[in-house]
Amino acid sequence: MNDLLRPSLYDAFHKIEEVNKNNGPRKKYNVVGPICETGDVLGKDVELPPLVKNDLLIIHSVGAYGYVMSSNYNTRPKAPEVLIEDKKIKLIRKKETITQIMENEFNNE
Repeated sequence: MNDLLRPSLYDAFHKIEEVNKNNGPRKKYNVVGPICETGDVLGKDVELPPLVKNDLLIIHSVGAYGYVMSSNYNTRPKAPEVLIEDKKIKLIRKKETITQIMENEFNNE
């Protein structure tokens, strides 16, 4: 929800696929976010190959609203943004740090 609000807010669909094409029979997964809210669901019944810890997923077509609609709920840093164009990957926004969040919350003088 705090990384990508659109599926929870609008029931928006975003294609989800694995970065590394693993072999094996595909099965259905619920792809969820990192916070403890029932609405933090990015995709339901997404067909993917067998996944293991630290596998990466692509959530397609997040667009410009992903970042501006994100939040720091549960003190979660905002996610980095990556642009994939012509098979080239470019970091277009760095991941926010806890230090950056705290700088906005406390007077450190």
